[in-house]
Order: sequence, then structure tokens, then C-alpha cells
Amino acid sequence: MSAPAIVELLVRYGLVTLFLPFSALDKIIGFEGAVKQAQEVFASRRLAVVVLICGLAIEIFMSLGVVTGIADRACALGLAGYCAATAVLFKRFWTQGDFWVKGASVGRTLFWDFLKNLSLGAGFLLILLGTNGSGLRPFLAHPFASSDPYSIAQGSR
Repeated sequence: MSAPAIVELLVRYGLVTLFLPFSALDKIIGFEGAVKQAQEVFASRRLAVVVLICGLAIEIFMSLGVVTGIADRACALGLAGYCAATAVLFKRFWTQGDFWVKGASVGRTLFWDFLKNLSLGAGFLLILLGTNGSGLRPFLAHPFASSDPYSIAQGSR
């Protein structure tokens, strides 16, 4: 494997490391706690469990897609959407009422977490769009194709 391919692998793993293994493992080990957290947004336990399992599947399978390069653009789009959805659903800084209070503020803490989620999602969009100016064309032409992140001839990306 070439040095650029190793760097690409490390960067991609850096993007997903929050999800795989950490968040996924946390959901598995602390399932009941994760369900309770999900019930803060989805009152029904059954719905909270379904949403949690869907999130776990997204974290595992789409992270693997990004790292391996298998349908990596589609997986990156899914993870970007997941980051945005979790920001809006679980980092609701606007509901706290203490954003402008001097000193410690739950609202401001959630605001920074909200921005971190959106920023991570933007990083995934770079995989979707590429950095060579091709934009959405390759994705729209073949949504589940690999961008071949580890190929020797990377001019096709």
C-alpha cells in the first residue's frame, strides 16, 4: 500500500472512529441507558429501540463502507445525514434557556456539540463530493460505486 493510500485510510478511520468502535460499542454495552436517552426524544420505548438499532446499523455498516471504500460515497452521505439528524434531535441547545447566562451553560455546551456533529457531517460530505472538483457527478452517475480510495491511480476520483 502506498503512502498516500495509508494516509487516506488513516483519515477515513479518523472520521469514523467516533462511531466505530466507540459509539457502536457504547450502544451495545449500555443498551438500556441508550434506550433511555433515545426516549428523551422518542417517548415510546419500542420506537426508541427501533431508532437505536437503526443508528447502530448506520454506525457500523456505513463506517465500514467509508473505511473499506465499498459504496463509500453513499455511506458518507448516510453518515453526514446521521450527524445532522443526531445534532437536531439530541443537541437541542435552543431548548435549554440558559444559552446567554454568564458562567456554566447547558445550552452553550450543547451548542458546541451541535456544531461538532455538523462539522463531522461536513467531513463526510468531502468523501461524497471529492476534492478534485468532480462534485456530485460521480455519485449521481453511480451512487453505490466505490471511489477507489486506495487505488494506485487516483486520478479517476
